[in-house]
Amino acid sequence: MSTYAAINDLSFLLVEPSDTQKKIITKALEDAGIKQIEYANSIQEAMDLLASFPPDLVISSMYLPDGTANELIDKIRANPDTENQCFMLISSERNRENLEHLRQSGVLAILPKPFSQKNLVRAIHATLDLIVEEEIDLELFDPRTLRVLITDDSLMARKHISKTLNTMGIEDIQFAENGKEAILLLNEMEFDLIVTDYNMPEMDGLELTEAVRLDPSLAHIPILMVSSNADTENSQLSNIAQEGVDAICGKPFEPSTVRKLLAKILD
Repeated sequence: MSTYAAINDLSFLLVEPSDTQKKIITKALEDAGIKQIEYANSIQEAMDLLASFPPDLVISSMYLPDGTANELIDKIRANPDTENQCFMLISSERNRENLEHLRQSGVLAILPKPFSQKNLVRAIHATLDLIVEEEIDLELFDPRTLRVLITDDSLMARKHISKTLNTMGIEDIQFAENGKEAILLLNEMEFDLIVTDYNMPEMDGLELTEAVRLDPSLAHIPILMVSSNADTENSQLSNIAQEGVDAICGKPFEPSTVRKLLAKILD
């Protein structure tokens, strides 16, 4: 199946109360090859449609008549039937605090208004990456036997990272909510890879990295850090690589980015 044909097969739900924005986004989607588009004006309409029309991707504005995209994503993630729903935000919102919840909720992309066609197409391809499962090609590991520890205080983030790894053939995954829990698991079980958040209570990602690198029995384990601050000027993050992190990835992330980083640090 060609990429273009696969894109043609995708179905989208656009949650946008503005008729003008609907037209702009619809045209951009159609130009990218998307033909199956349903529409909702509110959170309630979106949830009703999701119950009967499960799309491949939900695209939402931040502000809706009955709430925000934060509330919409919470409802989607709280429902077992929709918890793995691919989600993207298109918004003029620039306040990082208002966007942080979405970053932690496993959204595929946060696009500004006005958005570029290039970034929209990248988000569409990220949706395809999560739908079309393809084992990651590693020289030294069989992905089906790769043992991974995901450490993140956000349940939604843990689920999203886990689902992303599942599409690559990685199934043997354990979870910790902070660095202290991770250290306990690392002392009980063997792991081939640690994926950790940066900001966590009790023990953050940097402290976890330092503890792992100082322990001779754990120091060999590659560490991928995932952080919503990866795209900002942050002196702490800029020093993390020197502390022993093998790669840093931003939230939200594209599955293809994680695939490339894992191939690099595991091979």
